[in-house]
Amino acid sequence: MAVPTDALPVSPPARTDDPSPPRIVPARRTGQWLAAAVVLLLLAVVAASVVRNDAFMWPVVGEYFTSASVLRGLGLTLWLTAVVMVLGFALGTLLAVMRLSANPVLAHVSHGYIWLLRSTPLLVQLLFWFNIGALYPQIFGVRTVDLLGPVTIAVIGLTLHEAAYAAEVVRGGILSVEPGQIEAAQSLGLGRGRRLRRIVLPQAMRAIVPPAGNMLIGTLKGTSIVSVIAVQDLLYSVQLVYHRTYQVVPLLLVATIWYAAVTTVLSVGQHYVEKHYARGTVGAR
Repeated sequence: MAVPTDALPVSPPARTDDPSPPRIVPARRTGQWLAAAVVLLLLAVVAASVVRNDAFMWPVVGEYFTSASVLRGLGLTLWLTAVVMVLGFALGTLLAVMRLSANPVLAHVSHGYIWLLRSTPLLVQLLFWFNIGALYPQIFGVRTVDLLGPVTIAVIGLTLHEAAYAAEVVRGGILSVEPGQIEAAQSLGLGRGRRLRRIVLPQAMRAIVPPAGNMLIGTLKGTSIVSVIAVQDLLYSVQLVYHRTYQVVPLLLVATIWYAAVTTVLSVGQHYVEKHYARGTVGAR
């Protein structure tokens, strides 16, 4: 015998007017807090040992930090960095355009230059240019040793080395531009030069700026290598002092702090430049 459906027991409806929301229990991160505490403890121990260790000679660091010789060396380091970056990227842009050219001669010459300069250490290149007088005693009727001083050789060597890497950075930025943008410029009748200046490079800067900023910081620190050819940059200036006073550690700390300070300023500038060129893109901040 069938039982009528209205005679079956009906369960009470679930209450939906419960004012208390579900309780959210935060995840326990005991391991993370323990690791953070251990790291902070180690940092505190290291900082205390650095501050209390008399071998660091902090009074000597303060004495020479703003001395005239150190500031002159710092000025030359900053000048070298600026000149090498400007000339290096100018030559690197030319090399990048040559490598992307449809002319096989230009493309292969650019590729060969980049391959050669990236395959040899910067120190070897600087020493080669420093001894170029052995190959060419005279240039334009002038003795090579009189025409090419240490600073000039440093600029030439660093610029040629920087250009090889800058060329790849610029080439990568150009290749990052959507082909449709170039096709649209071609349809408007823009020549190759105008397409490069007006369409390609402004958009390529978004991909060029981050590695270019890293190269700038690397160039700043890389200029210290010119001390081997007696260019009185920041490192060579402190070396002259500690060769006289035998206070090696505090003078190296002077150079370290200056390099860190300038690098920090450049990193902040790089952040804002990247933010400027990243406007309108997803994830820009």
